[in-house]
Amino acid sequence: MTLGSTARSLSTTYDLAMLDLDGVVYLGADPISGVADALTLARGRGMRLAYITNNASRTAQAVAEKLRGMDLPDVTDEDVVTSAQAVAHLMADALPHGAAVLVVGGDGLRGPLESRGLRCVGSLDDSPVAVVQGFDPDIGWHELAEASYAIQSGLPWYASNTDLTVPTARGIAPGNGSLVQAVRTATGAEPIVAGKPERALFDETIARVGGERPLMVGDRLDTDIDGAINAGIDSLVVLTGVSSLREVAAATKGHRPTYVSADLRGLDEEHPAVVVDGDTARCGPSTARVVDGVVSVEAGEPAWTTTLRAVVELAWSLADRTDVDLVLDGTLGS
Repeated sequence: MTLGSTARSLSTTYDLAMLDLDGVVYLGADPISGVADALTLARGRGMRLAYITNNASRTAQAVAEKLRGMDLPDVTDEDVVTSAQAVAHLMADALPHGAAVLVVGGDGLRGPLESRGLRCVGSLDDSPVAVVQGFDPDIGWHELAEASYAIQSGLPWYASNTDLTVPTARGIAPGNGSLVQAVRTATGAEPIVAGKPERALFDETIARVGGERPLMVGDRLDTDIDGAINAGIDSLVVLTGVSSLREVAAATKGHRPTYVSADLRGLDEEHPAVVVDGDTARCGPSTARVVDGVVSVEAGEPAWTTTLRAVVELAWSLADRTDVDLVLDGTLGS
């Protein structure tokens, strides 16, 4: 697979951007530099914006309020779609109306479940018919143990998402997937997952926000990009969160994004085709070359989209036709 290319900006090529939040729009409490301007420009070009998150700890309303405080363009509560909403939809389709479900999570998970007509309980003694697990920073051993007992009794197990980590302003912290793994280890069971990389969250987003030509925008290859591939839609990976340029360049067939850019300003740029000639790749004004297994930039700034495209396309091309272990020059980051 090679990178996709456009003669127009992505914001005029696609009509819906599915924007991951942590690591794409913000880090912790702070917006990522340039986000408001980039999204205002994309919105002005007619692109719909959906803010989607695997983090089930907060309600869509709370997330929308946070985004409005960052001066993002015209954010409504309906523009935010969470994995909690997606898993609640899955469960409501599978369970009787009014059924009791054992919840391991916070208000961000309970609200969507209750809005779908399900009753939230906290103990196996309350006769639940299913277990659902979503991230909340206050989850402890007792909650995980109760879920394990219920699953061992034969109840179906749902999870909002399985992200092993979550980016924060202080660094990378354990995510819901780490807590799911604890229950998996105790029970040997596998959950039904709604969040990325499964397609339920993508289907939920299109159903709520609309759009015929969606583009997933994320910072993680293992959830955002793999999820887009599973859902059959194109993707843009940005380098403001978890996955580094080195990891993108090392991505194998079947796990590669359609586009790459340093940040969300890549939505409002053209993505010219890359020409690879042996050990050299050219994209617009940028040139990348590999010498003795090291990829370096001969022309262009390291953060330019054209430079990133040349580096990634060159690395993929060489990986697909040789067995050379490539490394990136230090100017390209880790």
